[in-house]
Amino acid sequence: MTPAHHAVRNFVVRELPRNGGLPLSAAQIAIALGLRPAQVVGVLDDLEKGLFFLVRDTHGDVSWAFPVTCDRTQHRLKFSTGESIFGA
Repeated sequence: MTPAHHAVRNFVVRELPRNGGLPLSAAQIAIALGLRPAQVVGVLDDLEKGLFFLVRDTHGDVSWAFPVTCDRTQHRLKFSTGESIFGA
């Protein structure tokens, strides 16, 4: 994985719980990381292959980034910082 791959993956895992239960768009990720939107989409494509690192919803937004998801599951996580999200 390239440095951009690591940056995107780390960002979505860290920020998904802070996004109010909503998925993260490629545009949000690009702005936050200072990357080109097309580059972020390419990285997301790579990370989604094999459904290992992340999953995007029908709009192309990241809804699942192991180990967290904004999709409802049986596993509710609550962090000491106040954020809560579901476990993937």
